[in-house]
Amino acid sequence: MLEAGLSVLAIDTAPEAGPTLKRRFPEPWRDGRLTFKVADFAKDDLDLPFATLINASFCLPMCPSRRFDGLWNSINSALAPGGLFAGHLYGPRDSWARRGDGLTIHTRNDAEALFAAWRVLLFEEEESDSITPRGNLKHWHVFHIVAHKSRAEISTP
Repeated sequence: MLEAGLSVLAIDTAPEAGPTLKRRFPEPWRDGRLTFKVADFAKDDLDLPFATLINASFCLPMCPSRRFDGLWNSINSALAPGGLFAGHLYGPRDSWARRGDGLTIHTRNDAEALFAAWRVLLFEEEESDSITPRGNLKHWHVFHIVAHKSRAEISTP
């Protein structure tokens, strides 16, 4: 996205992720086009800028269920009509759904309802077993979603 001349906002809970991310890209892209923000879905309300693409890869389930509606409203308000959303939601058979630590888990019907007014380009449900980046065995139940926000869904940031 940076190479294409777009601006990118990256959000992570770990402050050290910002400098690590910025070191991966050439200097001209770091100033003004690549912005890093520290935020925690459990504590922070996100003030997202107006965007034509929101990529929420494997992060939305980390939002506590009591705060998910607010986060989703922020995403929906920030995404321009005609914009694209790409992201993941965890299903009830995901092994982390049983941890009891406040993750947001969606049934297929719940996930589909979030995108009822959108044009869904991809909605793929996956279940598989694999090793996490930290070396732990995990059963994944994931919904992979790419959706185009209807131009009729006009929101203001």
